[in-house]
Amino acid sequence: MANTRTPDPNPGWLSDDELEQIRRRLPLLYVEAVPVRVDGMGQVTEVGVLLRVNPAGSMTRTLVSGRVMYGETLRDALFRHLEKDLGPMAFPQLPISPTPFHVAEYFPMPGVSRFHDDRQHAVSLAYVVPVTGTCDPRQDALELTWLTPEEAASDRVVAEMEGGRGVLLRSALASVGALP
Repeated sequence: MANTRTPDPNPGWLSDDELEQIRRRLPLLYVEAVPVRVDGMGQVTEVGVLLRVNPAGSMTRTLVSGRVMYGETLRDALFRHLEKDLGPMAFPQLPISPTPFHVAEYFPMPGVSRFHDDRQHAVSLAYVVPVTGTCDPRQDALELTWLTPEEAASDRVVAEMEGGRGVLLRSALASVGALP
């Protein structure tokens, strides 16, 4: 499997070989974020969805996501991945509470849950995070597309999302009262 990802500028805790070995033995903890823009009343007006090329070379839509490192708080992990994927000028407004809107469990075997990841068994804590600044996708994201909640929840966009993240996106919109 070819690695098309941009190397993490702070890989710090595990080499690629160590990570591959761990992924075969233990579930890993991730955070995922659905970036949104809100109006003055706190209503979601736009939803940010990333466009990426997956390891197989296909274009897919996805959300901000990444591992929680050893000793890292959930807030720090969320902030790090939002900045890594959206750029330093995104200015995310992290949630006051570390309680996610959803806990997604990804399995390497299809059909165990609605979420799938060929590489590993992972547990992901998912958050809706308003961003107020300018987003400039980085790392392996080709672009960030801002969609209305209706567009984001459409069958077309959900079908373009990898690993069941379309289900997660709809759940995010429902959790903030923006599901059409």
